Amino acid sequence: MASLKIGSDQHNLGVDYVILFKTPPQGRAQAEAAFIQTIEALSRVGLSTTVRRGGDGDSLLIFVRAASVRQLAQQVRRSRMQDWLHGVRTAGPEADAARALEEDPVTEAERLRIVYQLITQPVNEGGAGVGTSTFVQSVFPLRDQAFNRAWIQEWSQKQLLEQRDIDEIRNKFGESVALYFAFLRSYSTFIVFPAALGFAAWLLLGQFSYTYALGTGLWSVVFFEYWKKKEVDLAVQWGVRGVSSIQHQRPGFQWEFETEDPVTGEPRKVYPYIKRLQTQLLQIPFALASIVVLGGLVVFCNTLEIFINEVYDGPFKQYLAFLPTVFLVVLTPTFSSVLMRAATVLTERENYETVDAYHAALVQKQFVLNFFTSYMALLFTTFVYIPFGETLLPLLEFWRRTAQAVVSVGGKTLPTQRFQINPQRIGSQMFYLTVTAQIVNFATEVIVPYVTHKAVVKAHEFQTRGPGLQEQDDEEEADFLKRVREECLLEEYDVTADYREMVMQYGKFSMSQRNQTGFLLGIWGHYRSRYWHVGYISLFSVAWPLAACCFLVNNWVELRSDALKIASSCKRPIPWRSDSIGPWLTALGFLSWLGSITSGAIVYLCSHRSQHGPEAATTLTAWGGLVSVALAEHLYLLAQLAVRYVMSKVDSPGLQRERRERYQMKRKLLQESMRSIAEDKDDDDDQRKTEKVTREMLEEEARKASILGESSAEDMFWQRQRGAEDVIVIGRRLIEKAAASEKVRSKPQPSPRS
Repeated sequence: MASLKIGSDQHNLGVDYVILFKTPPQGRAQAEAAFIQTIEALSRVGLSTTVRRGGDGDSLLIFVRAASVRQLAQQVRRSRMQDWLHGVRTAGPEADAARALEEDPVTEAERLRIVYQLITQPVNEGGAGVGTSTFVQSVFPLRDQAFNRAWIQEWSQKQLLEQRDIDEIRNKFGESVALYFAFLRSYSTFIVFPAALGFAAWLLLGQFSYTYALGTGLWSVVFFEYWKKKEVDLAVQWGVRGVSSIQHQRPGFQWEFETEDPVTGEPRKVYPYIKRLQTQLLQIPFALASIVVLGGLVVFCNTLEIFINEVYDGPFKQYLAFLPTVFLVVLTPTFSSVLMRAATVLTERENYETVDAYHAALVQKQFVLNFFTSYMALLFTTFVYIPFGETLLPLLEFWRRTAQAVVSVGGKTLPTQRFQINPQRIGSQMFYLTVTAQIVNFATEVIVPYVTHKAVVKAHEFQTRGPGLQEQDDEEEADFLKRVREECLLEEYDVTADYREMVMQYGKFSMSQRNQTGFLLGIWGHYRSRYWHVGYISLFSVAWPLAACCFLVNNWVELRSDALKIASSCKRPIPWRSDSIGPWLTALGFLSWLGSITSGAIVYLCSHRSQHGPEAATTLTAWGGLVSVALAEHLYLLAQLAVRYVMSKVDSPGLQRERRERYQMKRKLLQESMRSIAEDKDDDDDQRKTEKVTREMLEEEARKASILGESSAEDMFWQRQRGAEDVIVIGRRLIEKAAASEKVRSKPQPSPRS
């Protein structure tokens, strides 16, 4: 078992996980009892523990690692056996654990995942049952400082990432994190095409170009279909394809009755589907409430901004222009947090049985909310302001009267100017979202958390400084314990936020023409961040073709800033496995399809205004808009069919590898079976060679069997000849007799007269 070791690297003194255990002064007796139960539970499942004081007077640090290599090897084999039973692995693990670990070594991510499951899984599933509670604040692995430094230094000197870099992340942080970086790497490569096309369109075609809209629509189809095949290849390469079929029951699931499972025959806890469906119907008023609240906020702030920038012509105009932004900055997070809490409560009431089902339902609601907050302002500008800006006159008049009422208090007249629609407004909004907002996002994701962490650490040291009864650290452990206490103050890694940003970026291009629970929500947060980027490209870049160029630069920085965030600003993520980007793949397909519709509509509605001025609104017809939308959608569907057909003809390396592994496994089983048959045949031949069967022996055995009455007619039939030699001898004798009889029959017979 040379490939398997207990504990982490030497910089972490062999520690795998740290449990931050709180001991509040009000409940010291309960905390002491819970501490004893925790240590005993960890010991029962084969984990070694040691304890040190925490960063303050009411916390402890419980350090955990596997007790022995043998026990850890057994857990590895058990995990791989479960994967084989669920179809994740093509072959079961070897009976010889040492040989199995030599042929398929254990990565650091796999070892940490198995140890974490031993810590947190319920007792009835073989774990210690230690999860976040009143006393257990967090369970996290320690960061590998040496690896992080080398990782950041290497990536800072690279222009393009290789598959080897992604595999290294997978071995260190698990498949879920590696899959996010693989998605971002593929997306950064594919975005070169819309960036080049957008730059050419900006130079030659301008805004609202049909050519650019068709190009980005085709690009979104190709990228979506490519990624569906790519994630399958990665899942097969990493040995996790089908791992999503291993479902974990959600701790908060409340069942009403038990029934017998028709497959396994075991009792199964059930919550009636009708009750869940009744609760799910509340999603309709939830979506309507989101539209009314967030949409009303967008209309309120946008009309106020239009009035200040394009109608009002009085003093302090340059300062009043920031007022709508202040309203958005203050009110949007407030309304979104209230709606998000409502979405969480609604998902809890839907009472899903498994963790994955709960996450998928919550992500769907998050997608709706983030769709409105990210795209509502751009939708308002492209579908209301530019083509039908005259319809806003009543709202602008409302703001004029309101401002006049305020100004008239001093006896002054409000200076205004004639309202004119500005087609460049959408370009200004896209510039902010693709340039200014990305700079702000980088600062809030990387710089602010780093500075905040340093400030919190200093404040914590200042609070704990002074005389006290705290136990002093040993000199050889002091630096290590100081680093661990600092890591306790870090935030959890939230990869879901990055996915959301990237998906919304994708949508902008087209339209403009746990415990595991907490970790998966964090992973999907990063997906959410990336998907918003994708959405901006697919949905709105036709209004400002340079958006893809800006996101190309942003993605290069984002790859490295996300790595820096993992290395310096967050706790080390739990290395969970994943074979797909989850519900965000559905969101990606939805934004790709929606981009085809909105691109056609935006080009039809806005290109007339851009080319012919205000009188173009009179030439717009409902039939023209419907034809543009229908034509764009049908072109998208035809392109999708063509791309899927071509992709189906290209053999997937991952599926090819899977077929090869299954073929080799079947061939191995067949060869072993044939080898066993051949060995049995050789034994029978050896036995026959040692037996000399004569006619007298057969007659004697037949006479004894007849006297005793122990043999049936069937036995007597088969006992007359024993072995292949007897059959050959008797057969040859029968052939000779048949030949002699034929000669006699063929010999000419004399006539009766003669």
